[in-house]
Amino acid sequence: MTAIRFFSVPEARGDATSTGAHQAFLLLRTVFTIAPIAFGLDKFLGLLTDWEQYLAPWINDLVPGTAHQAMLAVGAVEILAGVLVAVRPAIGGYVVAAWLLGIIVNLVSIGDYYDIALRDFGLMIAALALARLAASAAGGAPGRHAPAPDAAENHDAR
Repeated sequence: MTAIRFFSVPEARGDATSTGAHQAFLLLRTVFTIAPIAFGLDKFLGLLTDWEQYLAPWINDLVPGTAHQAMLAVGAVEILAGVLVAVRPAIGGYVVAAWLLGIIVNLVSIGDYYDIALRDFGLMIAALALARLAASAAGGAPGRHAPAPDAAENHDAR
């Protein structure tokens, strides 16, 4: 590989751009399928952490039942969100992004865990990117744009 080819502008590479977008789409879809399912399952198993510590007191007061029961419900939603990303990433990406926004609000309202909230903000942006890539895939490979209209269609009628 020559230095010129390595540093070339992506648009100049044609198919490489759509291939890169497709690879990014596959990577994001895989991660946003596996991670929510894994974290959702852990709400039931409790192997990674004590999830109840991350539930803001005001949310605990709003939901019926105990904090543990609330975390079980959260786990079920996360599992469903992961499955949705797997089968309908254009919708699932937005669902996961909204879910992450809720988690961010919860964590910030506790007055602690700002580092986790910031991480979740980055994940939220990545979930939005997944949704956009998936939506563009509906018309072809992710990252490909619709073909430009013919020049004849763009001329001004005089």
